[in-house]
Amino acid sequence: MILSIRELQDMANILRRDVAIDTTSAGSGHPTSCFSCSEIMSVLFFNEMSYDNKNPNNLNNDEFILSKGHAAPILYACLKRAGCIHDDLTTLRKLNSNLEGHPMPRGNANSWIKVATGSLGQGLSVGCGMALANKLQKNNSRIYVLMGDSEIAEGSNYEAMQFASKYELDNLIAIVDVNGLGQRGETMSGHKILSHRLRFESFGWDTYVIDGHDIKKIVKVLAKARRVKDKPSVILARTIKGKGVSFLEDKGGWHGKVIPEEQLIKALNEIPRSAMPLLSIKKPIDVEKEKEVQSKFDFTEYKIGVLISTREAYGNALANLARSNSKVIAIDSEVSNSTYSEKVKEKTPDQFIENYIMEQNMIGVALGLSKIGNYNVYASTFGAFLTRAHDQLRMASLSNADFTVCGSHAGVSIGEDGASQMALEDISMFRNLPNSTIFYPSDAVSCEKLTALCGKINGLKYIRTTRNKTPVIYKDSEKFSIGDFKVLKEGKNDKAVFVGSGITLDEALKSYENLKKKKVDVAVVDLYCVKPFDGKRFIEFVNKHGMKIVLAEDHYVEGGIGEMINSVISGTGIKMKHLAVREIPHSGNAEELLEKYGIDWKGYEKAYKELK
Repeated sequence: MILSIRELQDMANILRRDVAIDTTSAGSGHPTSCFSCSEIMSVLFFNEMSYDNKNPNNLNNDEFILSKGHAAPILYACLKRAGCIHDDLTTLRKLNSNLEGHPMPRGNANSWIKVATGSLGQGLSVGCGMALANKLQKNNSRIYVLMGDSEIAEGSNYEAMQFASKYELDNLIAIVDVNGLGQRGETMSGHKILSHRLRFESFGWDTYVIDGHDIKKIVKVLAKARRVKDKPSVILARTIKGKGVSFLEDKGGWHGKVIPEEQLIKALNEIPRSAMPLLSIKKPIDVEKEKEVQSKFDFTEYKIGVLISTREAYGNALANLARSNSKVIAIDSEVSNSTYSEKVKEKTPDQFIENYIMEQNMIGVALGLSKIGNYNVYASTFGAFLTRAHDQLRMASLSNADFTVCGSHAGVSIGEDGASQMALEDISMFRNLPNSTIFYPSDAVSCEKLTALCGKINGLKYIRTTRNKTPVIYKDSEKFSIGDFKVLKEGKNDKAVFVGSGITLDEALKSYENLKKKKVDVAVVDLYCVKPFDGKRFIEFVNKHGMKIVLAEDHYVEGGIGEMINSVISGTGIKMKHLAVREIPHSGNAEELLEKYGIDWKGYEKAYKELK
């Protein structure tokens, strides 16, 4: 049964009462932010959206993203009233409750919450990714994103606005809850909705302005937005923060504060106590999805000794993966001719997405794509530019992210372009992310094998590639596994272990050859997997080869490979010399810079002598 306008208003008030009771019980939360969007949520969940309330993973479901994640209590109330969840709403924010302070897709494969929200300004990018996924698989389902007006100030939204317009995402509908009040007072635009409208319109969105508490108008405008073709839609809903309770309505100082117990009865007396309507959620129309097309994956053949950069090998691997599996998607932020992801565009153009220079949006879109339709997503840009998307990566890790990021042009070895282009913080950034895996290949074979491996393991994967060409050192038959390292040189009389990753492995091998001429024996290890790492095996190896380590990395000291190894060998009696970039680097050619910052073959030898 489709609810009447009156029943939808009743449902909005039921949601308000749920929120008031639950947040007061919790002792914390954001009830006023929930009250302002109660009518919007009522219409979305009980009139507009189609979904199977018994199966959150039905690919035909309409999807909802609560970008203003602090309004989580009303999302939980909607899910409970719709029969999607059966949790006790009064357990909100409790330690053992599923109902956390902001939405989290906690471990449960059947979770209705696909992504974590609460760090504002990210929901629209994720919505773009989900909408694009539906387009790619010819699915008619829609994506609805509820945003707050405060978060419109975030620049990431403007990246998403451009992207949605460029790709004509007419299956994406954004609703902005324009209640005019932020955390500490009025928002930047307050209730001046025209400023919001002009911005969206300037990016090519179909734009509507309505009273966000008028159920009839909300129903009508959503029906209009559904009929829009070839562009996304946004509904700017003028609302009142704290709507429904007189002493809260449009009042400052209540953001993030609950109704005190002594005032809760008064508040509930002002919110009509309505009978629960008889619900019948609209079921999604089953659409046959395009089947995943797979064929044999062919690795590129490389000859030992040939010079080729790992960034080019990454492009070869990605193109091979895309040809072998229709679910592999490459997305790049306008540097595909440098990351070499353009090789996908050349061979299978439908599996390549140009994101332009919008790195924050790229990560959000990658997350959205990975959550709908089982797409295996590879996102790439210069490693240095990923730092501006750190918060998107952080939230992706909280969202149980399952996609791969490639950061090229790592370290000072990129040469003349200078410090602004040199990724020197990226390893530390990814090491700090939960459920992340970090690969740092040193030659073309290892890069291709690790790129393919990323498609088989879960979590947020990072591949660090270099600009400079390095010699191929592995046979095509070599195998690589997560958490491991490779021993390239070893002998019975080794005095130390030289550890290299990426560009520094070649330097370690040069130093090995030079010391060998001087009758000095050392072992050489390729530390291609930075996280996770088999510390136990590594310690056992070092103990048998001199109890000394020289490790060089093309990265700043803080948070890099050396710090990781230091934590592994702490208390073992093993000595280590850690070579890394310890100042803001200058422009110059690669050889000059590796020598200047002490991470070339000469640096290894000098450090070895100091260890003695």
